[in-house]
Amino acid sequence: MKRYGLFITGLVILILVLTGSGAGAAEKTGFVDIKEVMLSSSSGKKVVEDFKKTREKLQREDNELKKIKEDLEKQRPLLKEDVIKEKEIAFQKKVRDFQIEVKDSEDEFKAKEQELLKRVVPDIMKIVKTIGEKEKFGMIIDVSLLPLVYYSKENDLTKRVIEEFIRTSKSKK
Repeated sequence: MKRYGLFITGLVILILVLTGSGAGAAEKTGFVDIKEVMLSSSSGKKVVEDFKKTREKLQREDNELKKIKEDLEKQRPLLKEDVIKEKEIAFQKKVRDFQIEVKDSEDEFKAKEQELLKRVVPDIMKIVKTIGEKEKFGMIIDVSLLPLVYYSKENDLTKRVIEEFIRTSKSKK
């Protein structure tokens, strides 16, 4: 995905350079946030909801680990050295297990996001292309891939693309 983003960024810059300021002055440039459109779909909302639930669960586990560490520090002066070592080893194991769980959940979210991208982006691109052709845009830039300092909200097509995407998704069902 990172390579794809870099490729698109390079392509956009190349297009901007080749068109020059005089040649492209009469053409409109549109902007769309493909990631926002994707996450507004029903399957996108489900991925986000699953991620929030997992994040809340991990936050509870993190708080539990902090509490265990605080308790261990409070008990340290009262316990024998071998008991402290035993508790520290058990705590470190829990920390490692937690770190593995965090990494696994991040990997799972990325995989779900990639699968969602493969499924919905072609449909989103068709909608963007249709709007671009119908309204004679010279180019439409995906602001989720290319961080822009400023762009005119007047030419932001994201809401229109979301509405059309939801409408076409419902008609497919």
